[in-house]
Amino acid sequence: MRLSGLSLLGLASYALATDNTSLPPNEIRQVTPYAVKKPPLTTPWTNKVGTNPWPEYPRPQLKRSAWKNLNGIWQYQNAADLDALASPPFGQPLAHEVLVPSCLESGLSGIQANHTLYSWFTTRFTIPESFDDQNVLLHFGAVDYEATVFVNGQKAGFHRGGYFHFEVDITELVDVDDENELLVFVHDPTDDGDHVIPIGKQRLIPAHIFYTPCSGIWQSVWVEAAPANHITRLDLDGNMDGDVTVTVHSATDEGAPVKVKVYDGDKEVGSAEGTSDESFQFRVDNVQRWSPNAPKLYNVTVTMDDDEVHSYTGFRTISKSMRSGVLRPQLNGDFIFMFGTLDQGYWPDGLYTPPNQDAMVYDLKFLKGLGMNMVRKHIKVEPALFYRACDELGLLVFQDMPSPRPLQTQKDAHGVTRDILPNEEQQEEFVRQLELLVNQFKSYPSIVAWVIYNEGWGQITKDYPEFALTDRVKELDPTRLVDSTSGWIDHRAGDFSDNHHYANPQCGTPIYSLPSRPHDSSRIGFQGEFGGLGHNVSIEHSWNVQQSINQINETYELDATLEVWNDRSHLLLTELKDQILKYECSGAVWTQTTDVEGEVNGLMTYDRRLKRVDEQQWKDDIQALYDAAAERAGSTEMKRQL
Repeated sequence: MRLSGLSLLGLASYALATDNTSLPPNEIRQVTPYAVKKPPLTTPWTNKVGTNPWPEYPRPQLKRSAWKNLNGIWQYQNAADLDALASPPFGQPLAHEVLVPSCLESGLSGIQANHTLYSWFTTRFTIPESFDDQNVLLHFGAVDYEATVFVNGQKAGFHRGGYFHFEVDITELVDVDDENELLVFVHDPTDDGDHVIPIGKQRLIPAHIFYTPCSGIWQSVWVEAAPANHITRLDLDGNMDGDVTVTVHSATDEGAPVKVKVYDGDKEVGSAEGTSDESFQFRVDNVQRWSPNAPKLYNVTVTMDDDEVHSYTGFRTISKSMRSGVLRPQLNGDFIFMFGTLDQGYWPDGLYTPPNQDAMVYDLKFLKGLGMNMVRKHIKVEPALFYRACDELGLLVFQDMPSPRPLQTQKDAHGVTRDILPNEEQQEEFVRQLELLVNQFKSYPSIVAWVIYNEGWGQITKDYPEFALTDRVKELDPTRLVDSTSGWIDHRAGDFSDNHHYANPQCGTPIYSLPSRPHDSSRIGFQGEFGGLGHNVSIEHSWNVQQSINQINETYELDATLEVWNDRSHLLLTELKDQILKYECSGAVWTQTTDVEGEVNGLMTYDRRLKRVDEQQWKDDIQALYDAAAERAGSTEMKRQL
């Protein structure tokens, strides 16, 4: 281990001008202290965040007891380009204090910058005495987009992919008796230049349905102690019959002995022994099945040699089957009509990063309270605690893969305008990150389907890659359904025939069949997006950015009053009910949970202070959907959801 720490960060301060241009290397200025910048809109939680955000253990399905949260006030400064990596600012204070985790473009970060393509972050930390004789693992929940990590002046690791957890073993670099310097260089091109990377709806220049980007360390950072050969990933699935399938991935991949115990509360109800890095199965008798009506979870403890982690599972099976002549999605062997919102996970004060866990769960409880049993997590990946909350509340999740460069064009060498799509190398990176998505999140019981492409965004039209991608996702996770192309362009891949249409639903019916989204009875009829009804609000509930305000009229439909908005919602939900009764509709997604920037079609405003919904009307209309589905299926399987 390193024998000497660094103690220069509290002395003189290197700084940058607030317009993100670099100073000469030796010019000294005072560090700008942290303060929340006033965002274009706040939430009820903006002023409750403080300087010790997200204290919860960040990875609930692989939890260790010896850990230390590194969230809080760090230091940040802009860098000019990738050449900055040649001369890292070791031992130097940076220009600004910044809140970690947060998006640099957000008010909560204290920076609220634009075009933060290259950034330095630094903090100092000590190692708890309880870490003695253990390896020290440094974890990042997510950094957008590329992170180069240095510890005490030495390069420790590199990660690419703005939505995914990564771990660095820093045992040989840290000093257990002194402070340690952590320095992180972040490159986040978003949609700059020729970069075609998974970005979802982020854009350097926001425009209506595309929003302010999120750069930097936007999920929690922590260190924890573990043996040299430790558990790196836990694949855990419990089915409706009580069968548990486990793969315990290890740091050395040497086939160590593993013990797994399952608990109902504090009572042990099942156990098994196996070998790491190999899948094995065992059964737990008399399990209570997980469902939206009864989201029962069981605690799990896994031991591999000297390493012990805590996790959990829910016993459920997701499948599809013909029911009364219609292909239906099934949960635990019963047809389940899935209804929820397009959930984009944006916050006016934190952008990608919710202000705190209470704020994040508030949205989910609101949806559950209306009677919804599902959310479609729209081309964003959330912190792991989001999925834990869905597991606990009983909300099914359709999880999207973030799209690369959606709906952007450029002129080729011949002056012809073409869609920006991944080249071969960029497509390989998209596939690698799709695999990360599935592998990192496939143990959460609430996730029922993976969505590969949304409305053709980043979807290569030559050779139809969605077929091979669907096969790969099912190989990595055979326990779930795959919505290969939500909306269009549909070549009949995957488990869903998924239609998007806003002014009225077009779910599972041949009436609206088009070449780009053909009616297909061989797949599950699904309304992947509909609604989108807009209602403008006063400036105190609006994203106060003039360009966004100017684009509000691009909303699919703007209703003058909340009464009209609720009347129109009732009409659309009634039309959906009729399609459920007559055709092959098995689920639908209303657009959307909240307003986002210039979009004003949420069930709530962007600040979460105003609910548009007539709650009793919506509860009744949603229950009518479940009742219609039960009637159409000719069964009483679908119990009342409210």
